[in-house]
Amino acid sequence: MNLTSHEKEMPGPCAPAFFVSGARRISIGLSLAMVAAMLPVSGHAQQTAPQIQAQPVPVPSVQPPPSIRPVPGALELSKLVWSTMAAVDHANISGNYSVLRDMSAQGFQINNNAARLGEVFASIRQSRIDLSNTLLVPPTYIEAPRLVQADVFEVKGLFQIRPTSIQFQIFYQWEQGRWKLYGIDVQPLTMVEAMPAGVPTNR
Repeated sequence: MNLTSHEKEMPGPCAPAFFVSGARRISIGLSLAMVAAMLPVSGHAQQTAPQIQAQPVPVPSVQPPPSIRPVPGALELSKLVWSTMAAVDHANISGNYSVLRDMSAQGFQINNNAARLGEVFASIRQSRIDLSNTLLVPPTYIEAPRLVQADVFEVKGLFQIRPTSIQFQIFYQWEQGRWKLYGIDVQPLTMVEAMPAGVPTNR
């Protein structure tokens, strides 16, 4: 897998499920513009002799607090990855990718219909790799999960399964109060390919 993301660069225009065949990337421009208005409020002093009129006093607008995006802990992160792998596995078995699409972020849905997702995961489906085995072992992270944008984080790792390990790169976006699938790359690897330096093999 040769996909990289930088803090100001999101994975490319395919927003989806990138797959083994290429370095296609998602790119959904997410720019938030917050405008604060300064509203002058004029007040009137009671009349005496002579009449004095108070000067307008600018009142700063109150900015609403930013949306709370809880950073997933170790267990929560594993649950996110497991649920994603389970959804992909179910879609591969049933041939119906509508549920996988519907549970994902809006940007993912815009860039992927069910038919396209079927094409993206065709190789894994045809190779009959059982992704449900990923639910039996904890994910091993190749890199520490990191925010690539204010509301998007990336997680990269693998499931050390014999004889074929599963490597993944997944992006999640905070939407409607929870983290949703924003992009995914899943690749089967042999155990030799799957072993990053310094990572012990599960026995």
